[in-house]
Amino acid sequence: MSGAGATSELSAAKPAKLRDRAYESFTTRLLAREIRAGQFISQRELVAITGLPLGAIRELIPRLEADGLIKTVPQRGMQVCHVDMQLVRNAFQFRLFLEREAALLFAADATDKQLAELRRVHESVLKRARKAVTPELMAEAQGVDYGLHDAIVDALGNEIISNAYRVNSIKIRLIRQEYTRLEPQLVVPVMSEHLRIIEAFEARDPTRAASAIEAHISRSRNRALGIAT
Repeated sequence: MSGAGATSELSAAKPAKLRDRAYESFTTRLLAREIRAGQFISQRELVAITGLPLGAIRELIPRLEADGLIKTVPQRGMQVCHVDMQLVRNAFQFRLFLEREAALLFAADATDKQLAELRRVHESVLKRARKAVTPELMAEAQGVDYGLHDAIVDALGNEIISNAYRVNSIKIRLIRQEYTRLEPQLVVPVMSEHLRIIEAFEARDPTRAASAIEAHISRSRNRALGIAT
């Protein structure tokens, strides 16, 4: 590779890394509620919040708009994704369609080792949660919750699907902050629901697995919509 070619590649790589850092910084702060759903925010404010240069923020905005995490409101500026009933319905419908199909394949393709580890971490959380749910256990349970769903989707080995799922997951987590946060009283039932899904995977029963994950996601959606389950 010529010196000029190598320099050109390095120059292109640096802005890409800055864009990725800016995106990660934005989403981390959004989920930490340092940036609030529905708030109006300027480029200068994003610079101050993320600690990244204005150029990186300008490169970031089209990606955030494409992902539906911000929108431009005429005469008012940029607004962070607003959590409303339409977002709840759309995000959960997308999640349900994708995970139901992914579960069908995961039931057939997951290794015994993967399933054994999923069972181990879920049973560990469930056993302790039946005694007492501490803040530390809550955080662990939330990570185990996300981990199961991520594993099912990532097992498809499809980068396009995984990336789209990650963006939708950010919206689901925003919804959870407003409506469906994993509360202490939900840890036992949620972990139990997950174990029913894992049992279907262990039985290598795709239909049962898809049905179990559909029921699980539907209950979460109904909590967000205020529907008794």
